[in-house]
Amino acid sequence: MELEKEIQGGHMEITEIRISLRDDNKLKAFASITLDNCFVIRGLKVIEGAKGTFVAMPSRKRPDGTYQDIAHPINNSTRDWMEEQIVQAFEREVDKVQTESGLEVAEP
Repeated sequence: MELEKEIQGGHMEITEIRISLRDDNKLKAFASITLDNCFVIRGLKVIEGAKGTFVAMPSRKRPDGTYQDIAHPINNSTRDWMEEQIVQAFEREVDKVQTESGLEVAEP
């Protein structure tokens, strides 16, 4: 798992990923990440979509009913990298819960 990414002027590292499993139809988990041990992003959602598991950035509902991201990567390569790390952490958490409890948890 590559938790560090080269960016313009340096690098960025995901130093912590926390997963809180859910089984609410398509919503499979909430996640929070810490960047470089100094910046936390909460409210990320792990969602099971028609094309597989993906991560939705934290958002708020606008008065017109649409949603706007509160925090998000500004390029696709960073979004893809971040999503990959969060989905892998989600899958590890599902495996851990299944192993510890002996119960089936809905898999991605």
